[in-house]
Amino acid sequence: MTLLRTIICTMLLMPAILSAAQSIVQPFSRLSLLFAGDLMQHQSQLNAARCGDGTYSFSACYDYIRPEVSSADVAIANLETTIGSKGFGGYPAFCAPDSFLYAAKGAGFDVLLFANNHCLDRGRAGAFRTLAMMDSLGIAHCGVYRDSLDRAQRVPLIIERKGIRLALLNYTYGTNGIPVPPPLIVNFIDKKLIAADIKRAREKRADVIIACLHWGDEYVSLPPKHVRSLADWLIEQGVDHIIGGHPHVLQPMEVRRDSISGRRSAVVYSLGNLISGMYARGRDGGALARMELFRFGGLVYMGSLSYSLAWVARPGRDGVRNFTILPAARPPLELGGATRSKMGEFLRDSRTLFEKHNRGVGEYLMRE
Repeated sequence: MTLLRTIICTMLLMPAILSAAQSIVQPFSRLSLLFAGDLMQHQSQLNAARCGDGTYSFSACYDYIRPEVSSADVAIANLETTIGSKGFGGYPAFCAPDSFLYAAKGAGFDVLLFANNHCLDRGRAGAFRTLAMMDSLGIAHCGVYRDSLDRAQRVPLIIERKGIRLALLNYTYGTNGIPVPPPLIVNFIDKKLIAADIKRAREKRADVIIACLHWGDEYVSLPPKHVRSLADWLIEQGVDHIIGGHPHVLQPMEVRRDSISGRRSAVVYSLGNLISGMYARGRDGGALARMELFRFGGLVYMGSLSYSLAWVARPGRDGVRNFTILPAARPPLELGGATRSKMGEFLRDSRTLFEKHNRGVGEYLMRE
């Protein structure tokens, strides 16, 4: 009789036992995010990319970093040019051919940020065409919208991979004084607007909210006080991670830890230029920031944030044929002395800055 009671009790308790076991063995997943700096196109890049038949090819610019970008679950960069069908040009009114966008897509970028000071360089038509081209290539984008309805449908940009739901927000400090032509909408840095968007991200059940800001001062290696203050405010409002751009030089990165909740937040002030025609010291390269997110049951957290440096070799010397992004760890063996020296200068300057000012962020070497 005692044995029978034991069996019956065990059967009655089995659902509770299974439920408890399931709560212990919770689903686990890992998501890798890769953030890059500015994708720019100056006239010198157009000249180098021009083919004999009058077309342009930018694909080779990414040859050495394509494996790294495409290996990420989600790769994100800032598109700092419009995409046109004619009238291509560089600074001060950027307009790149379609092949510039094809190359970014081919390199493995999944998301392009478009809220920056050059998004209106070719007016409403230029912005509309850029949005249309990104849509046609299946590139997700945020920061600029065709009208209020388009914004209502697209803010925040939700990306769900491996059971982790990301909300991406994108804002710029301005558009170089160019008024936004209606019905177009550009996300400006406005606390009331941002707070409403953060609330909407929560309503859409985002596990992680990432704000991408076009902010700060150009060519300055440390973020000004007002940028740091805005970063503090964003985290207080519930943003999990912040990725910044606009200075065209590298600025520090840090991992913050909330002393009460233990939540870890990444703040990247500027990733510099991934590809551009700039050649002044500090402006000729940038960094890729890799973030690892993990889900364990109902908890999503950042496991690590690390960076890898990349420098842009210019054509016309040492056998370089096009503007080419070179990872710090793998400069081509045939690279000449003058180019190696210039690259070495960028790497030394960048590492000196990061070793002094980074907090909780280390360097990694890109994979082959």
